Amino acid sequence: MDCLFCKIVAGEIPSHKVYEDDFVYAFLDIYPCSEGHTIVLPKQHFTRFTDMDEKDAANLFAAVNKVVKNVEKILELEGANIGINNGEIAGQTVQHVHVHIIPRREGDNGGSMHTIVGTKPSRDNLAELAENIRNSF
Repeated sequence: MDCLFCKIVAGEIPSHKVYEDDFVYAFLDIYPCSEGHTIVLPKQHFTRFTDMDEKDAANLFAAVNKVVKNVEKILELEGANIGINNGEIAGQTVQHVHVHIIPRREGDNGGSMHTIVGTKPSRDNLAELAENIRNSF
């Protein structure tokens, strides 16, 4: 497999590792949005987050929780954005599941998750949409 992140996990490409356990590998992003921008990924290759089962997703986010706490502590942060680009249309450029931890500071001119998409949908069908999603489980 010719996956950039699999090669990083295997040690074929160097990285600035900040955390590793049996399931995940975390390293500093080489194109950071802010100081301490960290990538956390499962060592096993999954293309999209929705390809993971619940146990794998739980393992990933347990590690994200540990890493973000340490990044915030070391950098003395008041917050961070934590997110996944799931699929190319959502901005996923490396086809291996990974979570971004983007440290935030007052005055950094960044936005919230609500600033990702420029168009806003109608709120007229929220009850129907919620019912359809709820019934799909």
